[in-house]
Amino acid sequence: MASRSDQILQAAARLFAERGYGATGIDDIGAEVGVSGPAIYWHFPGKQALLAAMLADVSERLLAGGRECVAQSKGDEAALAALVAMQVEFALEQPDLIVVHGRELHHLDTAQAHAVRSLQRQYVDVWVEVVERLHPGVPRQRLAAAVQAAIGLVNSTPYVGKLPRKALAPLLHDMALAALNAV
Repeated sequence: MASRSDQILQAAARLFAERGYGATGIDDIGAEVGVSGPAIYWHFPGKQALLAAMLADVSERLLAGGRECVAQSKGDEAALAALVAMQVEFALEQPDLIVVHGRELHHLDTAQAHAVRSLQRQYVDVWVEVVERLHPGVPRQRLAAAVQAAIGLVNSTPYVGKLPRKALAPLLHDMALAALNAV
């Protein structure tokens, strides 16, 4: 069972994605998890801190997962396929976090936003290093652009039609690999 903090983060992500950060109050989040709004303050000092924890957590999990994909793969092609598969799984399982990140990151203070962006850059670098070994001689800027475009393609999941997951997952996987191999 998820910890109360995790339940709060999940509920907040769902509400922020549905209503927006500004339109969601602490009382709304508390009601969603079955506690009073002020009880949220036992876990997070405020709504901005909750948002920062949410975005840092997802960025840390993606970075750790990306590093694990590379470490456990036998070769760069397998590593790239594992990275894409992990991102597709994340996008299909956590669309609320994708929406919240894209729409609400600007609500963080400078230090919080810097920490989240630093984690994201490290995550992109994990991908770039793999693609760089597969496509030697391609300028790193071009590789980084391709990686960011492929991740963006996968992260478009919350905005695409209602294609069944069974069909959408392999489509996203194949399209992301094709985009990365087009460098």
